[in-house]
Amino acid sequence: MTLNPGKKPLKPSPRPSYTEPAQTAQELQARLGREKVLLELAQRRNYSYDGIAMGVTPALVVLPTCTTDVVEVVRFADRVGLSIVARGAASGLSGGAVPIEESLVISFTRMTGLQIDPQARTATAQPGVVTQQISELARPHGLWYPPDPASLRTSTIGGNLAENAGGPMCFKKGVTGDYVVELEFVDFAGEVHRLGREAYDLVGLLVGSEGTLGLITEARLRLEPIPRYTRTLMAIFEEVGQAAEAVSEAIAAGAVPSKLEFVDNGCINAVEDYLRLGLPRQAAAILLVDTDGDDPLVVEEELNWVAEACRKHGASVRVAQSALESEALWKARRSVSPAIGAIKPKRLNEDIAVPRSSLPAVVRAIEALGRQYGLQVVQFGHIGDGNLHPNVLYDPRVDAEEKVWELLHEIARVALRHGGVLSGEHGIGLMKRDFMSEAVDPETLEALRRVKAAFDPHNRLNPGKVLPEVNSPTH
Repeated sequence: MTLNPGKKPLKPSPRPSYTEPAQTAQELQARLGREKVLLELAQRRNYSYDGIAMGVTPALVVLPTCTTDVVEVVRFADRVGLSIVARGAASGLSGGAVPIEESLVISFTRMTGLQIDPQARTATAQPGVVTQQISELARPHGLWYPPDPASLRTSTIGGNLAENAGGPMCFKKGVTGDYVVELEFVDFAGEVHRLGREAYDLVGLLVGSEGTLGLITEARLRLEPIPRYTRTLMAIFEEVGQAAEAVSEAIAAGAVPSKLEFVDNGCINAVEDYLRLGLPRQAAAILLVDTDGDDPLVVEEELNWVAEACRKHGASVRVAQSALESEALWKARRSVSPAIGAIKPKRLNEDIAVPRSSLPAVVRAIEALGRQYGLQVVQFGHIGDGNLHPNVLYDPRVDAEEKVWELLHEIARVALRHGGVLSGEHGIGLMKRDFMSEAVDPETLEALRRVKAAFDPHNRLNPGKVLPEVNSPTH
């Protein structure tokens, strides 16, 4: 999807005008080395998109290998008047890594340093480290890194930090920000800072700020011991709201599953078409659940609580009898996103989060909206903490894009009406920037703008993202 907001991003202070690109590019190449600065148009075009949106081809692309490179690039961009867009694996789903004006893109994919400290139970990672690699390197020490977005095999830790990513483990284990001990970042002027979780907790402010406040160049992350026992079940429902009701009841009974995931009928059939895993095509929804811990009796008891709640709400339950069977079930969940991408040429991915008590009403309301608009909507997500991912699937040759945006907006409003928020983990980015005026009161928006101006007075870091323009209408 090509996104063109058609508006100039908010600029608290003007930037210098960009100078002639050939001259400035040669200067940067001389400082960093030719292999770190991409000049060819075909190369630069590859950095104009993320996982769902297409933007403007950047003026320059730089691939740093260390913090010193990043400092050099930031100071260079300041001199020549280029804004900066940080980018990792481009698996984001909110347009957050998409340049919307002539920019310098910093791709962190070559900053891949990773060290494990078993005694401290921490990992020190540069932003280009692929998420799964942290647990792989920690496993020989009996440790792992619990935050595990579905894209853990491709997404990088820098992107996870920028969006405060969650994942199937988030209900019990928490999200990315819960595991950050310390951050290193480069500010708008090219100064390097190290932050811990002291007074004012600036780490908590940087995590989830989507590259708009600073460029994270290193993170020290907390690791945990690997649980000794894990059990898995799949519950099959005949009505989508029953799955949400079962989740609330199981948690009220005292279950704290390590994974609690929801997939609706559209997703089930997409995955079956994609992988032929033997999923129940007629089911309205399935829940995939893990319980884990070091006491097998507690693990089994929690699994039974979940199974009982699911059966009470009309589900049939299948318990995995082996690690291999468990892995096959979770393969289905991890494959949802690529599978639904094959249904229609385009999709828009929502990322709402609502209180668990509102889940039955919300999933039913979203189903009804899809029928009302005549567009296919599929739903999946981390239902244990109320984080849902309704995806609107469409064909731009047939479906009016305005109608698609209207439906996306209505889904966001469903979340807000039920006490929820616009994003659980994908971020606001460009996709939901203009919805913020309805989600956040004017006084809070102004306070957020002041925070942005304090960290980035010239609005050079990922401009046009997260915060709507003053008095801008919504989509």
